[in-house]
Amino acid sequence: MRKSTRQRRARLLLVLALCVCLPLGALLFMWLLTLPDVDSLRSSNPSTTALIETRQAQADAKGHPLGRHWIWVPLSRISPHLRRAVVVAEDASFFTHEGFDWEGMKDAALYDLEKGELKRGGSTITQQLAKNLYLSSERSLLRKAHEALITRLLEHHLTKDRILELYLNVAEWGNGVYGAEAAARHHFKKPARDLTPEEAAWLTAVLPAPRRYDPLRKTPALTRRYERILRRMNPPPFHQPQPREE
Repeated sequence: MRKSTRQRRARLLLVLALCVCLPLGALLFMWLLTLPDVDSLRSSNPSTTALIETRQAQADAKGHPLGRHWIWVPLSRISPHLRRAVVVAEDASFFTHEGFDWEGMKDAALYDLEKGELKRGGSTITQQLAKNLYLSSERSLLRKAHEALITRLLEHHLTKDRILELYLNVAEWGNGVYGAEAAARHHFKKPARDLTPEEAAWLTAVLPAPRRYDPLRKTPALTRRYERILRRMNPPPFHQPQPREE
């Protein structure tokens, strides 16, 4: 009797395991089949992005025409001040991690757990690039899992400089404004290579909400973020103690 009960429980557990594992396995298999060919990004630039297409669809649905200001430039033609500003503000450990900032993700997870919803992402530049290029902006665990797979592919196939170049060229910097070159021309009437440290910090300050903020309209919140970025770009010099005279 007891043996029969144990057998029924074992069969039930097996059925439950199959019910859970088979759909997850099928989903993972479909993801693997539909993963983008990121290797092609080594030598070619994307002609559009998921973010651009989403913004266009949103504008069309509202009946509002939306222009597209997008000028691709190599990393060498983007001011080193903007490159530094974006890294220190968006992903300070960009050049040392392998796609994920585990400390940042832990802090974001604790914040989300406390608030009971997905609010903070703790995303690295590579994760943001994966989302901008290929994914929707929905906040869900499934989308984050897909993002993680693409992030690993980007880190595996591309150099850090290429990832940064791609990110700076596809990031949103205003309504219909994409990439550093279009952003510099739109906001400061100059090419991206000529941006000053201050202009680079202002542009970087709007990245978390580029359609809400404008670097030329210096709100208190935007100004505080600008000042934090500028301090990180230009840390105070290390004070070397002078030896005391005997």
